[in-house]
Amino acid sequence: MSLPEITRPEKAAGAIRLVVADDHVTVLEGLVAIISRQADMRVVGQASDGERAVQLCREHHPDIALLDLRMPRLDGVEVIQELRQVNEKIRAIVLTTFDTDADIAKAVRAGAKGYLLKDAPREEILACIRRVHAGETCIPAALVAKLAAGISSEPVTPRELDVLTLLSRGLSNKEISSRLSISETTVKAHLRAIFTKLNVLSRTEAIAVATRRGLVQL
Repeated sequence: MSLPEITRPEKAAGAIRLVVADDHVTVLEGLVAIISRQADMRVVGQASDGERAVQLCREHHPDIALLDLRMPRLDGVEVIQELRQVNEKIRAIVLTTFDTDADIAKAVRAGAKGYLLKDAPREEILACIRRVHAGETCIPAALVAKLAAGISSEPVTPRELDVLTLLSRGLSNKEISSRLSISETTVKAHLRAIFTKLNVLSRTEAIAVATRRGLVQL
């Protein structure tokens, strides 16, 4: 992919080498332009899908892989998992629009050392790259709180997730009972357990929290 010509400073010895991957060309070009203007950073590869990102990491062995979470072919989490086989020294930073508990937890469990939202100021993104390159973990406090909330709560069972999914579609207890071939009493028992695990008091709250955590999609 060709980029508009930009002024690049003289690179310092030992500049941080990055592969940048995002399937939105405008975002990709913007990130590459911002990073390329830093004297201590150098983009060695750019990709618009996960497979290409892995291929570039195999070829260039960058210090940092800056990855979108949702990409064609391989998503950000799958790329991070692949990078473990390529070179364990490559540190991954996820830059995404998604901030649900499930998304954050998946990325961190896969090995992401940084997690930022795309609306973060450019100074914050650059600072995160430098911190992760220095061996630190870089996740904003607000996202850490979401991650902690998701991990600390008792997990929802597969059957409870079935009930939650139907609940989010507006089905009544009777309709959920019929759809899952269980009694209404059992549906109510599942709902009580769901309310306790999600720390909510109503069906509306349960749907809102489940959506925020990535358990259901509206």
